[in-house]
Amino acid sequence: MKAIFNRLFQYQTLDRSEAEAILMNIASGQLHGSQISSFLTIYMMRPITLDELLGFRDAMLNLCIRIDLHEFNTIDVCGTGGDGHNTFNISTIGAFLLAGSGEKVAKHGNYGVSSNCGSSNILEYFGYKFSASQDKLRNELDKTGICFLHAPLFNPAMKEVGGIRRELGVKTFFNMLGPMVNPSVPANQLVGVYNNELARLYRYAYELGETNYSIIHSTDGYDEVSLTGPFRVITRNGEQLLTPELVGMQKLEQEQLFGGNTVEEAAAIFMHVLNGKGTQAQNDVVLINSAMALQVLHPDQKLEQCVATMHETLFSGKGLEAFRKLISLNN
Repeated sequence: MKAIFNRLFQYQTLDRSEAEAILMNIASGQLHGSQISSFLTIYMMRPITLDELLGFRDAMLNLCIRIDLHEFNTIDVCGTGGDGHNTFNISTIGAFLLAGSGEKVAKHGNYGVSSNCGSSNILEYFGYKFSASQDKLRNELDKTGICFLHAPLFNPAMKEVGGIRRELGVKTFFNMLGPMVNPSVPANQLVGVYNNELARLYRYAYELGETNYSIIHSTDGYDEVSLTGPFRVITRNGEQLLTPELVGMQKLEQEQLFGGNTVEEAAAIFMHVLNGKGTQAQNDVVLINSAMALQVLHPDQKLEQCVATMHETLFSGKGLEAFRKLISLNN
C-alpha cells in the first residue's frame, strides 16, 4: 500500500482494476485500520474518478452475497447519504408507499453514518430482523411487497470499515457506492446523490449497464428531491432541471424536513408521516420522491398521475399496512 499511498498523495488516480484490487484487500482484512482510514480520507479530499468508482463497485459486487429476486421486477429507492442535512427517513417511507401501491421493493440500506438515523436504524427499532436468507426475503416480497437488505450482511467489505466510518462520522466513498451495490441487483432504481459531480459519474456508470434508472439531486446539496429549491432528474432519456413550482408543490425550508436528534425521535416522525398525519411539507416531500420512483417503473405515466397514486396510497393507509405486515412477519 505504501506505493499506492505515495501515488495518491501526489494526486494521481487508480485505474479500474487497481481500485477493485484495493477494495478486495480491505474486505479480506489485509489492511490495518490506520491504512483504511487514510485511504478513505483521500477521497474526502479529492473527487473520485469514474474508473475508481467502477472498480470499487466491481469489488463490492464480486464479494457480496447475491440474492435472486429477478422475477419480482423490483425497484430500490436509495440515496447515497452523506448530504449532512439530517432529513427524516423520506426514501424509507416512500419504499412502503410503493409496496402499498402494489410494486415490489428490494430496499438496500444501512445504519446512519453521517445522519442520526438510517433506514436500518428505523427498521431495527420497530423489530425487523435483518437476514441474508433468500427464502425469508422472497417470502416478505411476496406477502408484503417489500423486503429490506441490510448492507453489512451482504457486503463483507462493510465489516472491515464499519467502525472506522462511524468514528469518522462523515461521508466516504462507501456512501457513493451504496445504491450501486444492492446485492439483488434490482432492474429498477431511483438513486439520490448529494452533488452534481456524483450525479454525472452515476450517469456514466449506469449508462454502461441495463438498469432502468432515475438519478435525482437537489442543487442545494440533498440526495433526494427536497423541494427546498431546484433539482435535477437524470434518466436514459436525458436530464431535466425542475423546481417545486413546476411539479405543483410549494418551496420548503430545511427545518421542515428535520429528522430528529435520536433514533427514537426519527422513529416517531416516521410513524407520524406513514400514518398520514405528517405536516404538509413532510407529506409533499415523501409524495414527490415516491412518485419519482413510481415513474421509473411506469415511464408512460405523467408525474402528476404518480403523485396522485402515492397520495391515495399514503392517506388510504396502504403504505402503513405494508409496513405492519412486514414487521408482523418478523415477530
